[in-house]
Amino acid sequence: MSDNIEKTDDQWREELTPEQFRVCRKQGTEPAFTGAYWDKKDAGRYACVACGEPLFDSTQKFDSGTGWPSFFDAIDPNAVAAREDRSHGMLRTEVHCQRCGSHLGHLFPDGPAPTGQRYCINSVSLHFMPAVTDPD
Repeated sequence: MSDNIEKTDDQWREELTPEQFRVCRKQGTEPAFTGAYWDKKDAGRYACVACGEPLFDSTQKFDSGTGWPSFFDAIDPNAVAAREDRSHGMLRTEVHCQRCGSHLGHLFPDGPAPTGQRYCINSVSLHFMPAVTDPD
């Protein structure tokens, strides 16, 4: 994992779109079934849109039926951090990028094997990097 990144809100506003800033820096959520990656099936990796840290791999992605990209594990358990979220009158586990602190989504205990976890992630928090294929 790379060194941690700390920036002011003004610095993040200069680098992110208004929607990315709302979700990543202010713990927002994009509407279900609207993000670019909820039904993406291409091979590749998903990185933090704010800092580029690789977070999830397409081999860990599954269709949860929720309308958000869902993964049963992270590429590196140290890349994604969790904390208690009591917003909106409920208790959930928020997940964020360990490197820059950007809000990614939430973690639920209803995913498939082998982990039983569901990382429910906002598409706007991610940048997709297609897998490199061998031309031969």
